[in-house]
Amino acid sequence: MAKLDMTLRHFPHINGMCYGRGAIRLTEHFRGLSFPTISSVGPNAAIIHYSPHAETCGELNPDSIYLFDSGAQYLDGTTDITRTVHFGNPSTHEKASYNAVLKGHIALGNACFPNGTNGHALDILARIPLWKDGLDYRHGTGHGIGSYLNVHEGPHLISFRPHARNVPLQASMTVTDEPGYYEDGNFGIRLENVLIVKEADTKFNFGDKGYLSFEHITWAPNQTKMIDLTLLGPQEINWLNSYHGRCRDILAPYLDESEMAWLNKATEPIGV
Repeated sequence: MAKLDMTLRHFPHINGMCYGRGAIRLTEHFRGLSFPTISSVGPNAAIIHYSPHAETCGELNPDSIYLFDSGAQYLDGTTDITRTVHFGNPSTHEKASYNAVLKGHIALGNACFPNGTNGHALDILARIPLWKDGLDYRHGTGHGIGSYLNVHEGPHLISFRPHARNVPLQASMTVTDEPGYYEDGNFGIRLENVLIVKEADTKFNFGDKGYLSFEHITWAPNQTKMIDLTLLGPQEINWLNSYHGRCRDILAPYLDESEMAWLNKATEPIGV
């Protein structure tokens, strides 16, 4: 098959849903990529910041995991998104690893925390499901994104690194939620959405601090083929079904009939 983990680098902005009948409207404010696209398959996907070269790029095949991390600059904002998919039959280990990453992604995205909390304190939420299986990843869990500026923009971040203690998260900040798992020589998994920090409506307000939570602003399905329902709890399944429902509602106006058929299938409720 075609060596797509190199050629897809040149696609303009997959993350912006630039296809179908909405393409003209969606590209009106497009000004270019926000970073070189990471399009990688199999062992190359285990390289966190993979950059394809003609001599080493792999062939896309149905027996390997495919990781795609892309972003674009628009006059009204900057994007960054990662999805991981399998076109064949994922192994039990691949699915278990994917589910651990997904559980961490959901846990961080659903966090509620008091004002003054920094990203160093929150980083552990995305890692606990991986740690339970003896897994981890060697990069931070989230970075700020500028509006039509830098795709990695501080001063805040969500990370295990000490400098993540320096700046507390504040309402209206943008930050990514991107846990992963990378098995050298085999495969890589990462799931990434952009979040906005917002004020939380909590039942109580201990210490009169005020509380914060996150709002997702990235809308792209997660591949349900990679999900093992026995590894997710009811709340995680409900979250995923709700997220996929929002994907359908938000993307529907921009898709033609065939694209909508794909989206409906990709976002079918699970575990019901």
